Amino acid sequence: MRAYQTLTVETSSRVAIVTFRRADQLNAMNRVMQSEITEVFEALSDDSGVGAIVVTGEGRGFMAGADIKEYAAQTASEFDTFQAAGTRMYAAIENNPKPVIAAVNGFALGGGMELVLCCDIVIANQFAKLGLPEIKLGLIPGGGGTQRSVAKLGRNRANLLLMTGAIVPASEFVATGLVNEIVDVDRLLPRALELAEMIAAEPAAAIEGLKMLTAHAVSGNLADGLAMERDRLGDLYRGEIGQQRVKEFADRSTARLKKAGS
Repeated sequence: MRAYQTLTVETSSRVAIVTFRRADQLNAMNRVMQSEITEVFEALSDDSGVGAIVVTGEGRGFMAGADIKEYAAQTASEFDTFQAAGTRMYAAIENNPKPVIAAVNGFALGGGMELVLCCDIVIANQFAKLGLPEIKLGLIPGGGGTQRSVAKLGRNRANLLLMTGAIVPASEFVATGLVNEIVDVDRLLPRALELAEMIAAEPAAAIEGLKMLTAHAVSGNLADGLAMERDRLGDLYRGEIGQQRVKEFADRSTARLKKAGS
């Protein structure tokens, strides 16, 4: 991949690590950063050498929302263009066939929390804070925050967050299921990478199928989801990896039974 102005991409053990690099701005997202995030995630979606993606931020911020200085200087037309480009950026993360793990190292506010809401697994350190404070500007989220927060938190929890603009410790989102784990600062990236490597080591078709199916379960019709699940399972069962692993498991089970009976 090319060199980027606002982020870096490193790859190791089939895991891509995307790190936002605007630490002096708490990784606030400007137009360049938005474009680069979209480009990177769209490229990674087609990279067969990558099985999982970890996204994190440099310094004290994961992503402190949009760059308000740039935001304030936009014309109405520029604002509309920025919002439309944001829709594409969030879709590149949420609809990426590769699982995306957020390693939330600090503030994830506004657009930053909207990005977290697009991720499949969320690990945070004990100092991380999340919020959708757009109401404090007399605005509402524009990157899916109203819709995804309800899907992942429930309507009443989302209303409280959206309507008060509260900035909340990440630890308070563990019970809701949005945040999977809270870890010490020095364990954040290692833990995210540990999970990513574990996932990336599994068959890509199975992992991508799981991501598609769990996404459908949140918003789709149950009968359709069950049919999709059966179809994907059938494809995997008939595939080379599925056949090999099922046979190996059966052979081990038979060997254990023979040993127990001898």
